[in-house]
Order: sequence, then C-alpha cells, then structure tokens
Amino acid sequence: MKKKTNKAAAKRFRLTGKGRVRRRRAYKSHILTKKAPKRKRRLRKGTVASHADVRRLKGLITA
Repeated sequence: MKKKTNKAAAKRFRLTGKGRVRRRRAYKSHILTKKAPKRKRRLRKGTVASHADVRRLKGLITA
C-alpha cells in the first residue's frame, strides 16, 4: 500500500534546500495584548524544527 502524505503536517512544515524542516513559531495566534512587542516580532520569523523531530516530520510530509 502506498504511503500517504499527512496533509495537516504538510500545511505546517516545509523542507529547506538542505533537507531541514522549517516551521512557524508557537504562541502567536491569540492573546497578543499582554505579549511584548519584541516577543511578537521574534514570533513572526520562522525557524528550523528540532533535530530530534526531523525524522518523524519528514516521514509525515514526504509521501
């Protein structure tokens, strides 16, 4: 049986050219009034997923 891409994960994660997994930062969706502007600025930028999670995430997003 063919392996299917996990669509929920595919919408949240992307692979970089070097094969790393890009992700968005958490805690930016609501209750923004009490968060400092500096913190909100940092949350805008994406980052790379943890090395411990990469193998599992690649399995979800590559069919």
